[in-house]
Amino acid sequence: MKYSVSIKKSAAKSLESLPNKAIRLKVTNAILGLAENPRPLKCKKLKGKLSELWRIRIGNFRVIYSIDDTIRIIDIMEIGDRKEIYD
Repeated sequence: MKYSVSIKKSAAKSLESLPNKAIRLKVTNAILGLAENPRPLKCKKLKGKLSELWRIRIGNFRVIYSIDDTIRIIDIMEIGDRKEIYD
């Protein structure tokens, strides 16, 4: 059963500002893949104050998202470089 994916405005802006088209395409494909499988092999559940969130890795970039299994929706919260995403 597929999930719907929604992207926060700030995350969409971050996606548009990624360094080049190839990286944007990889990140976009990874996000679309979450609709099929919201917990892919290398995803991680975050800890601490972000414990409700998950993350996937695409090279040096991270996508932070939440999963609501009851209504089958994935909310993309943040997209960014690994050095800056957890601040």
